[in-house]
Amino acid sequence: MVVFDKPHALLDVPLHYCPGCTHGIIHRLVAEAIDELGIEGKTIGVAPVGCSVMAYDYFACDMIEAAHGRAPAVATGVKRADPENHIVFTYQGDGDLASIGMAETVHAAARNENITVIFINNAIYGMTGGQMAPTSLPGQVTQTSPYGRDPKLCGYPIKVCEMLSELEGPEYLERVTVNNVKNVRNAKRAILKAFKNQIEGKGFSLIEVLSSCPTNWGMTPSNALKWIDEKMIPYYPLGVYKDRSAEKEVNK
Repeated sequence: MVVFDKPHALLDVPLHYCPGCTHGIIHRLVAEAIDELGIEGKTIGVAPVGCSVMAYDYFACDMIEAAHGRAPAVATGVKRADPENHIVFTYQGDGDLASIGMAETVHAAARNENITVIFINNAIYGMTGGQMAPTSLPGQVTQTSPYGRDPKLCGYPIKVCEMLSELEGPEYLERVTVNNVKNVRNAKRAILKAFKNQIEGKGFSLIEVLSSCPTNWGMTPSNALKWIDEKMIPYYPLGVYKDRSAEKEVNK
């Protein structure tokens, strides 16, 4: 009996990610959601600069390459051009989404654009060599903060879900992680819901996934997963930050 099969929406090719990186897990969850909803033929992914820059080699759906930070703007144009026939998602890292692309992120959320955003938060610039990111933790050592991030000099990390939850526009915001089986299953549920929201025309959904970066964190893969539990989750608590559909049910 087959207990697991590779998603059809994920191409059978080697991934370029570093050993222990959780991008591969998240790719699989996105592909499984596409498979289960039967939307591969109408799905368009948008991947900008960053570790996700080669996502067009991995997903079987159509993919568009966006300039650094501009994925929400590109996704908005694609979705508005043919809203009835396109399911559009972005796949973005924290340096991309929360730094150079922050304006696109905020305004797409404020307009409640009917797109799905998969936001990978590994608290560092991964592809470009391990520099401090907008999400790097206080005290975190990076290539550009060798003595640890000092909030007095660099400010505090940006908590994207908390910030966007203050806007009236977004439909659904949730933070998840994939560092153990239970959390992987919960992340799958959240990603599936985000795509369903778009199919149902509900609007902007963002799933923030706390992810590991063993190479740039200078850790073994197993220690990187522990670091998510011990350091990242206490600073970036998991959970739903906004769900307008649930709020409407409660208020009935």
